[in-house]
Formats: sequence, C-alpha cells, structure tokens
Amino acid sequence: MEQNYGASNIKVLKGLEAVRKRPGMYIGDTGHRGLHHLVYEVIDNSIDEAMAGHCDTIEVTLTKDGKCRVKDNGRGIPTDMHPTEGMSAATVVLTVLHAGGKFDKDTYKVSGGLHGVGVSVVNALSSDLHMTIHRNGEIHEQDFKKGIPQEALTVTGTTRKSGTSIEFSADPSIFTETVTFEYDYLAKRFKELAYLNPFITIKFNDERSGQKEVYHFEGGISQYVEDMNKKEMVAPVYFFTGKAEDIEYDIAFMYNDAYDEKFSSFVNNIRTPNGGTHEAGFRAGLTRVISNYNSKNGAAKEKDVKISGDDVKEGLIAIVSVRVPEPQFEGQTKGKLGNTYVRPLVQKATGDALSKYFEENPIEAKAIVQKALMAARGREAAKKARELTRRKDVMSVGTLPGKLADCQSKDASICELYLVEGDSAGGSAKMGRDRVFQAILPLKGKILNVEKARLDKILKSDEITNMITAMGCGIGEEYNEEKLRYHKIIIMTDADVDGSHIQTLLLTFFFRYFRNIVENGYLYLAQPPLYRYKKGKKEIYFKDDRVMNDFLIDNGVESLEIESIGHNDLVAFFKMVDHYAGSLEALERRYALVKLIRHFIENPDIIAKPAKEMFEDIKAFLDSINNNILTHTINEETNEIHLFVQTDGGMEELLVNDELFAAPHFSEADFVYRKIKDWDISFDKDILEVLEDIKDYAKKGAYIQRYKGLGEMNPEQLWETTMTPENRVLLQVNIEDAEAASDAFTLFMGDEVEPRRNYIETHAKDVKHLDV
Repeated sequence: MEQNYGASNIKVLKGLEAVRKRPGMYIGDTGHRGLHHLVYEVIDNSIDEAMAGHCDTIEVTLTKDGKCRVKDNGRGIPTDMHPTEGMSAATVVLTVLHAGGKFDKDTYKVSGGLHGVGVSVVNALSSDLHMTIHRNGEIHEQDFKKGIPQEALTVTGTTRKSGTSIEFSADPSIFTETVTFEYDYLAKRFKELAYLNPFITIKFNDERSGQKEVYHFEGGISQYVEDMNKKEMVAPVYFFTGKAEDIEYDIAFMYNDAYDEKFSSFVNNIRTPNGGTHEAGFRAGLTRVISNYNSKNGAAKEKDVKISGDDVKEGLIAIVSVRVPEPQFEGQTKGKLGNTYVRPLVQKATGDALSKYFEENPIEAKAIVQKALMAARGREAAKKARELTRRKDVMSVGTLPGKLADCQSKDASICELYLVEGDSAGGSAKMGRDRVFQAILPLKGKILNVEKARLDKILKSDEITNMITAMGCGIGEEYNEEKLRYHKIIIMTDADVDGSHIQTLLLTFFFRYFRNIVENGYLYLAQPPLYRYKKGKKEIYFKDDRVMNDFLIDNGVESLEIESIGHNDLVAFFKMVDHYAGSLEALERRYALVKLIRHFIENPDIIAKPAKEMFEDIKAFLDSINNNILTHTINEETNEIHLFVQTDGGMEELLVNDELFAAPHFSEADFVYRKIKDWDISFDKDILEVLEDIKDYAKKGAYIQRYKGLGEMNPEQLWETTMTPENRVLLQVNIEDAEAASDAFTLFMGDEVEPRRNYIETHAKDVKHLDV
C-alpha cells in the first residue's frame, strides 16, 4: 500500500544561517563547479521522485535572462501547513536546512538528495528564486530573494497537472567567478542521469543559444558502456542486475583493446568519483573470477601467472550503479561511498554473475583472460626495469637523491615535499624553508612526458626516479602508501608558460602512476602571489587579480561620500561592478567593438528591433564616440548586421546577430549589469570610471609589484608568501571526474595531434593571459 505523502512527512533539523557565509561547505566551492552544483541539487529532487515511481519527465531550461528552471511531473512538494513550523511544508523545504522527505524512510526508499539541504541551499545562494507547485488541483507559487520568502505560499490558479518547478538565479555576490550556466557541462550530467534511469526523459533547452536535447535511453547503462567505447572490442557488453539484502545493483562492463580503463560508479544516481565499497566489491569479484578461470582453463604455461587487480583494469569499460537506502558518503558532495556491508554483497553478486557468464560464453571468457594476461606480462617487464633502477640506487653513495634537501622529521603526516622548478628557485626555497618538516627537490627543466612513454622508459629518467626515490613509496605494483615519506607533495613552479607546462607534465605523471596520492589528497599546487602591495610599513601579497581588486575596492570606497549607503554595501556593489568589468574584458578578447557591445547590454531595447532600425541606433552610437562605419551589410531575413568600423585602434569587424546576444560572455555581462541596476545607485560619471577612481585611490602612495617567477623573490619573501603555513595558499588537487581527466590528458599530452589542434582552434579566443 502506497504511503501518504503530506506535510507530516517533512522532518526538520534546524539551521540555514551559515549557508551564505560559508557556501563552500555545502556546494564544494563558489566557482564553476559550485555554480553547476546548484542545478544538480534541484534536479536530484526530481530524480528522487522518478526513482519513487512518481515522475517520468523532467524539463531543464536555461533562460535568456540567465536563470535555470527545473520542472518535473512528480507529485509536487506538499503545500499544507507543517505541523510544527507554522508555515507551509513547501516553504519549510525551501527555507530550513535539513528539511525534506529524505529523512522519512516511507517517503523515499532511496534518494540522491540525501541530506535534505539541496533546495534550501540553492535558495540561500540565489539572488531570486520562484517556486511553482501543481498539486491536488491547485497551482501554488512563492518568490524568494537570497533565501528569504517575499510572501506566503499563494494559490494562483487551478490545474489538472502535478509537479514542481524551481526557477532561480545564482547570486553574483556569492559566485563572483561566473554566474553563467554552461550548456555542455550540464548536458553531460543530464545524459548520465538518463542512462542510469532508462524510464525517464530529460528535456534540456538553452534559450540563449537555441540548443535543445532530449535524453532517453531504453538500453540504460549497457548503452552507456557501448557509447563510452572508442576502440576495437575485445568482449561485448555484459549486463547484470539484482537485489541483495536491502541494496539493488545494475552493472555493465566490456573490454576493448586500449591500455587505460574507463570506470564510473554511482550511488542513488550520484556519481562517486572517489569510488567506495560498491566499486571495490565489483573489482574484487571481477579479479577473482578472471584469476580462477585462468587457473582452471588457461594454457599450461599461463595457469600459474598471478593476475592482479591492476591487470584486469586494462581495456575495461564499466558502470556500477547501486541503490542504497541510507548511504554514508564522505561530505555533502558525495564523493565516496563508505557503507562497509555493500562491498561483500556486490562482490558476491559480481562473482556469481561472471562465473555463470564465463561458463556459458567460453570465447568471450578466453578473450578477457588473455587481455589480463597481456597486462600481467607488461607488468613483469616494468618490474625488471624497476629492479635495474634499484640496483643503480644501491651503487649510489646515498639512498636519497643528491639534490634533495630532506627535512628532519620522519613523521609523514606533517612532512612536506616541494617539487620546485629550477635550481635557482630551489636554492631560495632551501634557504627559506622550515627544515623541520619541509623538504626541497629542485627539478631541472621539463620532465619526460609520461603520456608518450612506457614505464620501462619512464624509469630511465633521472628526474622521475629522483621523485620516486624521494617519495619512498615505490611505483606500480610495488606502491605502498605506508612508505610514503610526505603527506603533502607540493608542485611549485613559475606563473609563466614554462611553469604551467612543467606543472602539467607533473600532474600527468601523478595522475597516470600515483593516482592514489592524488585521490587521498596528498598532492598540492603552490600558489605564489602574483602581486606585492606595499604602502608605508604595510606589505600585503595577493594571489591573483580578483583578490587584489577586492582589496582595492574595500580600501578605496572610503573616497566616496554617500551617506545613505554603508561601507559593506558599497563594497558589495563595486565588487559586482568589478565582476561586470571582467565580463566586458572577456567579451573584448573574443569580439571587436566592445563599447558597442556594452551599449547593447545597457540598452537592451535595441536588440529587440528589426535589423534596419537597429542599424540606425548603432550608427548614432558609433558617431557619438567618433567611430566611422566604413561599410556594412544588413540581412533582414536573419536579422544580422555585418559591420566594418574605423576606430582609434584601426579597422574592426563585428557580426551583430542572435549568436552574439546568446553568447555565454554576453549573457554573463547582461545578467550582472541587471543586478547592478537593481541597486538603483547613480553617479555623475560612468560606473566603470568610478570603479577605476576607487582603485586609484587605494593605490595612491603604494608600490605594487607583479611577480612573473619564483626567482624574483628572495628566500624570506618566498617563505612568507608561499611556504609558511600561516600565510600560504595551497590548491589541493583532486579528481572530480576520472574519465574526463583521463580524456583531457590523452588530448593534451598524447600522440594524436589533430584532436589537439582542433581544440586549440576552437578555444583560442577564450585565453585570458598568455605570456610568450
């Protein structure tokens, strides 16, 4: 019998105040990833309705005015009064942290939006949010601003439908990096959800660009695995599903002739990039079945070959999806499953299913086992190369590399190893470090690109063997994390092209051969400051332009005399103006005539006009800034204007059309400008000039130095800015999407030139800074 879903099912665990102060605790960060996490949190609620059997269609729309709308045909959030909160249950869900149906086991047996913080956090971090609910024959609506209800939930009409619609704008005072939703980034997640739930349809519409997609895959994760394969098949897709105790599982895998692995795992539709007990159970079951089959049915000379877990990874493409009633994740971003009882259940299910499959399909079984045996032979060849390296070390004077300036402590949990670009910076780092816990290993030049070499060749590189020896944990099958001598490995390079290249080579090395170090959070990137600000005795370092601009605004707004607005509000306002200026700079990198583009943003009525009328406005504006139109063409059918204009900088060309107005940078600038207008603050001169005046006031009497390399800092400065735990900023390297990361390293560091050239040609105009 179906349980009744009403206000009494909404359980409350208090507290929303800290969300806007510490958003990173709830969505990971306030950059690109955190912005899109807002959408994931909303759609996860609709997916939970689908998993409970009450929803089969979800519509996601990116609107022209920069909002995101997620609409489903589920039951609709309960609208009756909550028994203890004194407001409607729907308002509770939107305004109270840890409020939702996920804590009531009868409402959702399993759910992805586990913690019940999702939609309330989205509300708190949105400048405005509109909720529409179709339920019990009535339409209910409510508006919120920064999480605060603007009125009570109101009945606005009647309906025969059911479902929930959430439309929101990300708050640019929180997401200062970007508030523009990226179509491709979201599309990947929606496509993933459709593979995992073959009974649902996800309609995705981008009103800005006109792009539309409908995701519905009857083949489910078997089709997902097939679509992931780009190589020649060794064994076809095998799919099995079932239930063990209170968990359900869907697993599909195949083998191709590649050397890498593509593996994705999910719990209740949430991707677990760091794996967990469900993934470990599948791997253990797969390895055991392949090893046992070889022992019983392999050729005489191969029966004794020990097949390891690493050997069965080569060429494997797999999807493991489980549904767990009360999953225990590591953190709100749900990166790794921790329920220990899941592993033996999945391992047994995998072992039983694969044993039967191998017995019934001996040709496929033999092909898979041969693939694993080939990997084992390659592993043996690498082992011999490592033995040669070890013998070389024994012949050396000391067991550690001569260039390594080791630390005094032997406690790996506090020890740090700096991998420093060049002997000069390495010398400064050695002089400036804390010898107790900081070790320095200078690297000479650019290390070998491991994407283009086998392990035996890699182990012949002095720079790489020095790093392996210094870390002490071995490589490949000899890797032993307990022997890792440092729990912070910090890559420290210059902030120029060569430094970025060295950084990328090192990241490739760690991703391909020391992924555990990355996954366990031991790898970091040092963030040397880009600027030094000195005024009198006051000396401050800034890691990038954004941090410095925030400081200048905070210290420069005192030059303005506006009695009706407080200091903090003025700072918030001009940080938004600075965000707008940055969006215009991004437009200027991609397009010409940015002053005209700004004119469109600040006078949106022009865009709605037919091309002939729009041209008259354009001509009047360009004349006002002394720009001369050399020639132009107007296409009334497509409503396009092609301009060639003489400016102070020379002849510039611009195609004015719907594609320009739908471009992400244009949408970003348009969205932020409308938020600026909402403040209703006016000045005697242009707002960007006022911003520059504020920055100039803060710079008055100050010396600002821009660093290009580590070598420009003396040992004391390097210590104070980049190495002392009290002041430094370290960027921890993590793997959000192993499949996407692997594809990226293959694209940028691999042998294939054509795909890399195509990517560069497509994205060249998006480059912000290029030092050559």
